Order: sequence, then C-alpha cells, then structure tokens
Amino acid sequence: MAQTITVVGLGSGDPDQLTLGVWRRLQEAETIYVRSEQHPVMSLLREHQLAYTSFDSVYEQHDTFPEVYDTIADTLVRKALEASAPILYAVPGHPMVAERTVQLLRERCSLAGITLEIIGGESFLDQTFIRLGIDPIEGFALLDAAELKAAHVQPRVHTIIGQVYDAYTASDVKLALMERYPDDYEVVVGHALGVTGEEQILKVPLYELDRTPGFGNLSLIWVPRTEEDAVLNRTFDRLHEIVAILRSPGGCPWDREQTHQSIRKNFIEELYEALEAIDNDDPDNMREEFGDVILQVMLHSQMEEETGAFSVYDVIESLNEKLIFRHPHVFGDRSAGDAGEALVNWEQMKAEEKKLKGEADARKSQLDGIPKDLPALMKAYQLQKKAAKVGFDWEELEPVLTKIEEELRELREAIDSKDSEEQAGELGDLLFAVVNASRFIHADPEEALSRTNAKFKSRFSYIEEQLRINGKTFDQTDLTEMDRWWEEAKRQ
Repeated sequence: MAQTITVVGLGSGDPDQLTLGVWRRLQEAETIYVRSEQHPVMSLLREHQLAYTSFDSVYEQHDTFPEVYDTIADTLVRKALEASAPILYAVPGHPMVAERTVQLLRERCSLAGITLEIIGGESFLDQTFIRLGIDPIEGFALLDAAELKAAHVQPRVHTIIGQVYDAYTASDVKLALMERYPDDYEVVVGHALGVTGEEQILKVPLYELDRTPGFGNLSLIWVPRTEEDAVLNRTFDRLHEIVAILRSPGGCPWDREQTHQSIRKNFIEELYEALEAIDNDDPDNMREEFGDVILQVMLHSQMEEETGAFSVYDVIESLNEKLIFRHPHVFGDRSAGDAGEALVNWEQMKAEEKKLKGEADARKSQLDGIPKDLPALMKAYQLQKKAAKVGFDWEELEPVLTKIEEELRELREAIDSKDSEEQAGELGDLLFAVVNASRFIHADPEEALSRTNAKFKSRFSYIEEQLRINGKTFDQTDLTEMDRWWEEAKRQ
C-alpha cells in the first residue's frame, strides 16, 4: 500500500477542545509522532496509555528553528517510507496555522510519493477571538514573532503575534512595535488562552512587554486595532490620505487650486531649505525639512492620481524597481568591492535600463539629460562630466590651470574695454574654467562654494559682533578696522 502520513491538530490547549475525529485517529493509530510534549493535551494521551514519539530532543540538537523543522520533516518522510502502515503526526493547534513542519511535509511528501492527509483541530486563533473578544471581520493580521518587522504591522487591523516563546523574543517584538506605536501604547499578552487553570491575560504598556513573566509555547501578543492619531500619523498611508483630503472638494481651498506649475517654486525652495539643514548638521530641522520635501512629492503625485495618470504608489514601485535593478551587486549576482565598482555597476545597469525601455537612441546629444533648471554651477559640472566620458577633456590638471589664467587675462581685457556684455561673457568663461579645475581635484564646485559662503557669513558676523561690543555702527568704522576684525575671525 502507498505510504501515508496523517497530520492531526491537537487544538489550542485544553483537552476538552480536542475534536472527536482527531481523538479517534489518535486511538486508532499504530505509530504516533508529536512535535512536542509541551502541550496540555499530551496528558490525555498519557492517561489513555497511547504510545508516542516526541521530537523535543531535536530542538536541543540545533541552534535555529528552521533547522529543527527541517529535521522533523525529513525524519517523518523517512519513517513513512520505511513503515508498513500509515503514521500519524500530531501538532499543537491547527496543522495549517503557524506550523512550518506541515508546510515542509506538503512540499516533500508529493516528491517522495507519500500520501499526506491533514485533519484540522481547533487553532489557537479560535480561543484568541473568544477570550480577547476580537471579531476577525474587523480585520486582523497573524504574524510570527521570529520574523516580525515594523513594515508588517498595520495599525488599523488587529495584530496577533504568535510564537512568542520567551522574553528574548518578546524584546524583539517590542522593538519592532515601537517603530509604529508610542512607547506607552497598551498591548495584551495572552498565556495558554482557553486552558483551564493556566490562562493569563495581561495588559501592559509596550515598554514593559519583555519584562512581563510567563512567556512560553502557548503565549501570544495582541495589539488592538486603532484609529489614534498618535499611531496613524507614523504611517505612509495616513499621509497619502491627508493629502487626498486636502485636495478633495471638502478640503483646503488653497490646496485644491494648486497646479504643478503654481507650486513648482515651492519644490525648489523646500529642497534648498533641506540642504541648509544638512549643511548645518541640524537633525531637528532636517526632520522637518525632509517632511516638507516629501509633501511636495505627495502633492504632485496626488494631482496625477486625480487625473488617473499615476499615484504615489506607482512612484514608489518605480523607485523600488530601479533601485533593485541598478544594484545587481546587492540584489543580483554581480559583485562590487568598493564604491567605484558599485558606481560602474550603476551606470551599466542604467544604460541597460534605457535600452530595455527603448530609450537608447532617444537623446540626440551626449549632453542631453541634464535638467535645464539646475543652478549654473552644477550644470557646468554635469556638462563637463558628460563631455569627459567621451574623451573631450584635458588629460591633466596643469593645462586646466593655464586655461584659468588665460580666461582671467581675457576678463581683465574686457573690463578695460568697458563692454558689459563682453565682461559678462568672459566672467562666465572664467567660472566655467574654474569648474573644470574642480573636477580634477575631485571637489564639487557647488559644495566648495557653499562652504566658502558659510565661511564668509561666519567671519562677517564676527565683524558685526565686534561693532556691537564697541558700540559702533558700520557708518562709524572703516575698512581698515573691519579688515583687522576679519583677520581675527580667520585666526579663530
């Protein structure tokens, strides 16, 4: 006869919750294996002198749960192939709820020609809904404590976290939940729900979660669904919802009237304010300014969502796909030993991406693709970089410095000529040559000038401070005195 493994669920804990069908199968079975003896129903098997073999020793032989589950599944397949009669495998709860060994058996039995029969039992979810008063129609998520990440949590549905075996696991759960919830948010710990004499239901603030005693094989954590602003305001979906409301007929009159063009300048201003916060190394201001930049993305995306063109979720999808595609050394089979190699991969995949999209021949010039509204200094830098890629560049720094001297002489001549148009043209040539030098010394000209601007502002502020200390105004000083204070500022 064909080899058979019958998997039965022992229910959520209390022996009274064991189904009649499963109990009959247990009594009729010649060979019984149980994943663990650490379950209240096992007392019933011992009371009726039903012989069984436990896999508890396997847990002691391995360091990780995946290794344990893999060994159990392999052992059961081997035993089934050797047996002359069907074998029965009993697991806690329901075989198809949070039971990795059964999933492995589903994969391996068909390959080995073994018939797999699964008979359900009461899941721990049944008692969870009853004892905690949860109606699953409100929405719930069942998550594994060992795999929990903040991204898995959805505050608007009930979150049930199973397999919280010990305080260490509870600590990991706490840290993940703190990414979404306030530290004092109340959660519920359930031990042995529905088991007479063993059940415990505890309400604790999140920060005390791992200090709560009693975690074991029958423990879970429930995070009730919520509409609290303190929680929802930490979610991206809430941001999307708020922006949609602002743009809706019942929203803000100003936001409703805006177009891409009307708030275009706002985008630029917010970017520069964010850059200033970065330059000032001001985390509090960064947090605020980064939010303002994100708001601009949200508003523009919402305008397109209203026309049916795309939504912000399409924007995120495109970005994720791009990041994965252009980092084959992280998400693929390429390698990159340093930042230089990583950049080479990025550029190669960027070119491949354009080829796949049919954009390879779309640009008529090697200099195409630079945003026309970039600040002139940044645009000059990008133009020179693109030209250098096809070999139009100096080979070393010295001729570049000579070119700067040449452009400076021509500017002097233009100044002597009193021709303002020529003067502006020669000044532009000089600046362009200086940008060229910045590339050779690996200094971004925009960043270099920003640092100098900050330095100038700091030294000039020192002059203003000295004037205040001395009870003077700018009308009451002269360049000699100001230059002396300037030199003092430099020394400091």
